[in-house]
Amino acid sequence: MGTIFRSEEMSLCQLFLQSEAAYACVSELGELGLMQFKDLNHGVNAFQRKFVNEVRRCEEMERKLRYIEKEIKKEKLKIPDYGENPKAPAPKEMVDLEATYEKIEGELREVNTNAEALKRNFLELTELREVLIKTQNFFSAHRHEMGSLVHDAQQALSQDEVGFAPQQSVQLGFLAGCIPREKLPAFERMLWFACRGNVFLRYEEIQQPMEDPVTGDPVFKSVFIIFFQGEQLKARVKKICEGFKAALYPCPDSPQEREEMLKGVSTRLEDLKMVLNQTQDHRHRVLVGAQKEIRTWIIKVEKIKAIYHTLNMFNFDVSHNSLIAEGWCPVRALEDVQMALKQGEKTSGSTIPTIIHPMKTRETPPTFFRTNKFTKGFQNIVDAYGIASYREVNPAPYAIITFPFLFAVMFGDAGHGSIMFMFGLWMIISEKKLLAQKSDNEIWNTFFGGRYIITLMGLFSTYTGVIYNDAFSKSFNIFGSAWRPHYEESLLEVPDIELTLDPALFFRNSTPYPLGIDPIWQLSDNKITFLNSFKMKTAVILGISQMLFGIILGIFNHIHFRSVLNILVEFIPEVIFLLSLFGYLVSLVYFKWITFDVSQASCAPALLIQYINMFMFKYTADGGDQKCNPQLPFYTGQQTVQTILLVAALACVPVMLLVKPFVLRSRHNKKLRMRGRLGAHSTDALIPNEIIGENSVSQKDISVNTEGTTTSLLPDDDFEDDFEFGEIFIHQVIHTIEFCLGCISHTASYLRLWALSLAHAQLSEVLWQMVFSLGLSMDIPWFGSVIVFVLWMFWANLTIAVLLVMEGLSAFLHTLRLHWVEFQSKFYVGDGYSFNPFSFKFVLDIESLEDIK
Repeated sequence: MGTIFRSEEMSLCQLFLQSEAAYACVSELGELGLMQFKDLNHGVNAFQRKFVNEVRRCEEMERKLRYIEKEIKKEKLKIPDYGENPKAPAPKEMVDLEATYEKIEGELREVNTNAEALKRNFLELTELREVLIKTQNFFSAHRHEMGSLVHDAQQALSQDEVGFAPQQSVQLGFLAGCIPREKLPAFERMLWFACRGNVFLRYEEIQQPMEDPVTGDPVFKSVFIIFFQGEQLKARVKKICEGFKAALYPCPDSPQEREEMLKGVSTRLEDLKMVLNQTQDHRHRVLVGAQKEIRTWIIKVEKIKAIYHTLNMFNFDVSHNSLIAEGWCPVRALEDVQMALKQGEKTSGSTIPTIIHPMKTRETPPTFFRTNKFTKGFQNIVDAYGIASYREVNPAPYAIITFPFLFAVMFGDAGHGSIMFMFGLWMIISEKKLLAQKSDNEIWNTFFGGRYIITLMGLFSTYTGVIYNDAFSKSFNIFGSAWRPHYEESLLEVPDIELTLDPALFFRNSTPYPLGIDPIWQLSDNKITFLNSFKMKTAVILGISQMLFGIILGIFNHIHFRSVLNILVEFIPEVIFLLSLFGYLVSLVYFKWITFDVSQASCAPALLIQYINMFMFKYTADGGDQKCNPQLPFYTGQQTVQTILLVAALACVPVMLLVKPFVLRSRHNKKLRMRGRLGAHSTDALIPNEIIGENSVSQKDISVNTEGTTTSLLPDDDFEDDFEFGEIFIHQVIHTIEFCLGCISHTASYLRLWALSLAHAQLSEVLWQMVFSLGLSMDIPWFGSVIVFVLWMFWANLTIAVLLVMEGLSAFLHTLRLHWVEFQSKFYVGDGYSFNPFSFKFVLDIESLEDIK
């Protein structure tokens, strides 16, 4: 837990791995998940790397597993997930895995091909049976109509052949088949127009749906029979049937032949159905066998592929038959890494030990925080703004308290907060069961990932709701009210009179409410006036306190990085500037609360006017009562104190603006003069460590990289002579302006705590009065309970949808802004990059259950 306050110390390590042990060592490091490797072959094409063939083999195995998984899901079999995490198999086991996957895939493809052929044959025989049955029924039921069809055909033929040969007897032919039901209207129109009405179409729908042999989807078809005369029309009808992909089937002319053919088709269908069932049973057995192992197979292949991808990032030393790797590792985890490497050596049977060598470098290390399931959500909020710079103060542990508290100040309602708290607590209690479901709903995963944040926000909102004495727009009256009415009876008899609550009159000799705000204010017409003053001052106090806390956190960065200059010319002037102007405003608020009571409300000073007069150096009032004027100073020596504070604040501006750039330039010039005295032939390695500074390195810190060239490991400030005074000065000007103006704008920005709290309370009150209270005010004997229940359901849904979800999201976003901009800008740089170690957990996207068990 200690490392969450500041990122862990990182070390750049160089590893020398023997070829036979490299795979097992990388596998152990993947299980450990504490090593981030650098790509030493970033200029090499992906197809020219050493282990590209192994990666291709893994991709081929992935393709086969995807096919097997698709077939399992197609069979509607559920793939069990027992949370297993098998070790990465040895390289020699890849052959056995490939053979297993090849066998299962080949068997499935063969079974699917045979099943598809059998289904297609079954479909054709089923359609042929339907054609025979429908045709037989048609000829049996329409014998008398056939004579009229022949007569109509003779009449049509005689009209077409006037003036030619004498009439002959007409011999009609017919074609029968099946066509999809949706194509039948277009098919009928095409026959009519193409054949000029000289064909006769009869059709009947098949009631039971057919199964598509490829997709398995249901297909609805119809049986048709077409009567025509002559070969020319027959050829034209066949072409039309081919165009509409209608299946034509042979249909004998005599009823006896149709009966015999129907019996034969029915027998073949029964035999084919038996073969299809056996094929389906065999396919099901193959898939059930693969179903139990598919999850383990996928994990193994993913691990093998990740290992070879990582090995492709290493350099290969041909002379020593070894692989050279570089990567970042936490200093605290070096022993764990060495143990993992030894375990890899033992697994591979290598006798040559793996060498791990910490290196010194000028590169900026990655940022790494050790988090758990509780702190992870708050760390993600901070990382969304920017990854912390290496070893700078982390805002996340402080956001654990400040984030839900500022949210609760805006959302303060004991009723709504209790609902939010119970929802978050339910997710925490049921997190193991909910996590095992592995939902794909992005919105739900977002809520579940922030379950601890939601729980704390609900708990803090319940507390602030008690302080505001507000629950669903109603107040608690636990300790009784301190209000004692003193209205005369004649005054109360005046019709339509509006009476406001005067604290000076009714609370003078009474005991104040023990906790929070007196419940009588909930019924007062001037409730908003009273609460506005209270919440606005509270928002200013909280905002200035958090900004001061952010500036104080900045000194821990200066101390850690040993920057005395930043302490003197940034931290101290910033604290003086903030306290002189805005800290003084907070002190005035407390001074007014302590000094003046309700009996002196008319003579109480106006803080806003007093604060404006401080900058205008105005300490007199024109006209009015000179003894009781809100514009006059209200304590002895106020003019002297305010003048000193204002001058001190203004004096801090040039200190923040000018001192640091000129001091840095003076140091740089001094360094150049020191190097000039050593002579033109001197090098950095000859400069004594006392002259260079605390970040110096000796000649042994010059390393040789993998390409054989030397690389200096001196820090940038120790060997770079370029110094851009203009850039540093402009940067300091921007920093000073942002801080000075930011103190003003950020203080005003914290007023959103007051504004959203007021909006939430008023919206809750309007929703109660406009919806639920209507049902409570109705005087209906028995039907009123139904109305109350309906209005309660409507009120409850609006409360959850509007006040909890929408208002909660609004308060969450405003709290996010207060932390990102107003708080973190005082000390947080956030220009680092995250530590992304090689870990099978991240490769497989597996949610760890160790903390939940």
